[in-house]
Amino acid sequence: MALWLVRAGKHGEHEQRFIDTERIYLTWEGGLQNFSLASAKSPEQIKEIVAQAYPGLSSRRLGNYSGQIGAFAFGIKKGDMFVLPRKSTATLAIGEIKGDYQYEKKAEEPYRHSRSVDWKNLDLPRTKVDKDLLFSLGSLLTICKISRNDAENRFKQLAKSGWLSFGWKQVSIADEAELEPENQQVDFEQLARDEIAKLIKAKFTGHGLARLVEGVLKAQGYTTYRSPDGPDKGIDLLASPGPLGFDKPRICVQVKSGDDPVDSPILNQLIGSMQNVHADQGLLVAWGGFKQTVTREMPVQFFRVRMWNQAELLTQILTHYDRLDEDIRAELPLKRIWTVAAEE
Repeated sequence: MALWLVRAGKHGEHEQRFIDTERIYLTWEGGLQNFSLASAKSPEQIKEIVAQAYPGLSSRRLGNYSGQIGAFAFGIKKGDMFVLPRKSTATLAIGEIKGDYQYEKKAEEPYRHSRSVDWKNLDLPRTKVDKDLLFSLGSLLTICKISRNDAENRFKQLAKSGWLSFGWKQVSIADEAELEPENQQVDFEQLARDEIAKLIKAKFTGHGLARLVEGVLKAQGYTTYRSPDGPDKGIDLLASPGPLGFDKPRICVQVKSGDDPVDSPILNQLIGSMQNVHADQGLLVAWGGFKQTVTREMPVQFFRVRMWNQAELLTQILTHYDRLDEDIRAELPLKRIWTVAAEE
């Protein structure tokens, strides 16, 4: 058995397809979609197919592509666990490989190469995963094996515990062993976001997250009202533009700081609260993300309600950080750095 990292597109554009069909796909576009890998029996034969699919590749890229494509075709075994980092929700989806490699020539591109899977958890918060494992999962490769620091057994223990925290000693990035050669490219932007998320979780617990969201809205030019601690009847914040807050749109905000994804009753509660206070629009902020029942409502509620998961909230914080209140910036000290962009 092994643990694998599998990605669903640079921007997570294939995530929903992976989840809805209970399959993972080799989404390399272009020539590879016209070649079956079923007949390949060795890495050398995979390399020959890749060379035909993508003529003119440098030897380094040919080796890189072939290694990942070969892993998908016959490196991954039935029963292996895998982790899919979800761009759309900033969570991790965990699954188990159930079927052998399949090629469907008549399927639409880029979904001709696939493996059937059994999803175990679609929304595991990244804050529940130890730093050393997040570092391993930060590889920019589309497919790679994760083996350092007993990763497979630790994820198995996590599943047995009902997806509670690992409880392992936190390991700083500075103490990490060097990444394995095939995993040298690392998504440092995501690793930085993970660090920021853990700091927010520690400093802005419970109703404190509503205070942080209020700070973002104030930085955007809104006048706000924040409900006191305690039962809020579905209203954490009220916000509207203008010096006194009398302009439109009038926004009703509900903030959920828990790690579990929010279900449709919370969305319905917000919509009811909007009517009670005569709000024009609503904002639902869910640190733990949203269940499928809520995400399916996003297009229906597009002109009435905005939904921020952890990823979107972090984007808003980073975008408006310089205009946040000094007290908030003191609790959440951040600085910008420049780094070389990862090679496509």
